[in-house]
Amino acid sequence: MNRRRQKKLTRRLVLAALLGDTATVASVLRTGVDPRLPDARGTLPLYAASVHGDAEAVRLLLRAGAPPDAESGHGSEGTPLCGAACWGHVDAVRELLAHGADPNLAEDHGTGWTPLRWARGGPHPQTEAVLVAAGANEWRPPSG
Repeated sequence: MNRRRQKKLTRRLVLAALLGDTATVASVLRTGVDPRLPDARGTLPLYAASVHGDAEAVRLLLRAGAPPDAESGHGSEGTPLCGAACWGHVDAVRELLAHGADPNLAEDHGTGWTPLRWARGGPHPQTEAVLVAAGANEWRPPSG
């Protein structure tokens, strides 16, 4: 696939994931677009689906090869698990954990909040319980 087509399809994939348009996510993935690539703004499709809480789109993207712990954006976004936990999207959280997302990975390259901290800040007790069951530890502020 040429670069121009990849960029266009990636933009479409991120938008569909953000809007919860699972049918379009599936359709775009069938073209062979790489789900590991961000759009022009740096947003990853998996992050967009996770923040929206679309567990089916999350599952499709993970099965297509999207890395569960890849950080999205340029400082204003984060990891898919943090995004889903922040909004209490428990089904998306479960999907990410089932595909190997690290329940203790702090965003901002390890200096930010963990998924558990985001869930508690919601507050989203059901999401918090799922994260704790998956081995999430108590949040501690970064050193330094």
